[in-house]
This record gives sequence, C-alpha cells and structure tokens, in this order.
Amino acid sequence: MSFWDGLRRGRAGQFESGSAATNAIELTKRHPVVSLNKQGAATGNLRINLSWRMRTSDIEGRSKQSGLLRHPFRMFKPDVVQAHTQGVVNVDLDIGCLYELTDGAKGVVQPLGSFFGNLNAPPYVKLSGDDRFGAPSGETIYVNLDHRESIKRLLVFVYIYDQTPAFDRTHAKVTLYPSNGPRIEIELDERAPQARSCAVVSLENVKGELVVRREVKFVYGFQAELDRLYGWGLQWGRGYKSKVGER
Repeated sequence: MSFWDGLRRGRAGQFESGSAATNAIELTKRHPVVSLNKQGAATGNLRINLSWRMRTSDIEGRSKQSGLLRHPFRMFKPDVVQAHTQGVVNVDLDIGCLYELTDGAKGVVQPLGSFFGNLNAPPYVKLSGDDRFGAPSGETIYVNLDHRESIKRLLVFVYIYDQTPAFDRTHAKVTLYPSNGPRIEIELDERAPQARSCAVVSLENVKGELVVRREVKFVYGFQAELDRLYGWGLQWGRGYKSKVGER
C-alpha cells in the first residue's frame, strides 16, 4: 500500500469516527425534517445559535487548493485566523424569529427595534446577545418548550444589517441545541450573493408534535419579504439597532 493510499484511508477513518462523535443531526435538502418529540427533546429550553466567520475571496480559496496539490503536507498545518483586511468582507449577520402563538398572537424577536422577547411569558422566545463581529459565540435565541402548547409556529431567519449583501462571503451556520438528544445543524452554504435575508429553519406544532424543518430560502429584501413568503401578515417599518453596548 502506498503512502497516499494510507493517507486517504486514514483521513476517511477520521471523518467516519468524527461524524459519529459529534452527535449532531444535519438537516439537508434530502433530509430536511426532524421531530423533537421523537428525539425526546420537546421540553426545556431550546437554544438556537447563529455563528459565522468571514470568508476570503474565491480566488484565494482556489489558490489554497492548488497550493495543497503542490505542497500536500500543508493539510496538517492549522489554518491561520486572519484579521479584517481588504480580502475579507465585514458582514453583520443578525438572527431573528417570527412567531405565531396558538391564541393568534404574532410578532418578531430580533435586535432591530429592540424586540428581545420573553422566555417565561408570551411569546416564550428570547434573543440573547447581538454579535456584530462574527465571534465564535455568535447570537442565540432561546425557546421555552415547556410552553410548547402555546406555540403554533416559529420561523428563524438571518439577515444582513445595513451592509452590502454578502451571504456568499461568509461561513454561516444555525445550530439548535435541545435540552436532550443531538444538536441540529443547518448550514447556509448556498450561493445567493445578492440576498439580504434567509429563512433558515422553522418549528411547527403539528397536533402536539414539534417538527423542525430546514428552509434555507434566500430573499433579496428584508423581514417584510420573508413575512409575505410565509404568510405572517405583520406590518413592517424601517428599524434601527441600538449602539454597541446599549439596549
């Protein structure tokens, strides 16, 4: 067996063991739905996290790949984390959540307009943190599933606040952390360079069963366009975020 055969087999083995060890469910186009009830995760606080990091241009990405072909041992070196430069797009991604309760109440939880929600009272959805720099912790929305009978449907979305559309220049991921069972991951990996918003994942109460569905639908407008797409029926106006450090 040659060195390269051994290397390929070794890397394949790492990927196989890694996927089992991560204890995660990835929602994809082919497998877009998972039931929280069947995972034993329909109670407690559901944590929904948005994380992202900047991505350099496709040209640099291709040069890295060609560099690996010429210098294969570079794959063993860790990636260098770069500061914001001209080759990196500075994007402010925000997470939000449209909600509809079983009593007919509708609204949004988001940084714009300081609609941070409430975890222990309607809408039982709360935003914690507004990360404007793509830090590893990202932004988090909490959903109190102990009041799941009051929740009809939720739509978690991501939008670019007051910046040039650049979804295709970021590595963004939304991860759901139930109180029990594996986490649920949705990658925003589709090309939509002109989009400003993306409906990422929905949660719907279907006869008592909480169904999580991958959406990943990019739109070229903001929340009002997502509203029309999913039929929420809210009134929208221009919103602004507070300055850093304010609430």
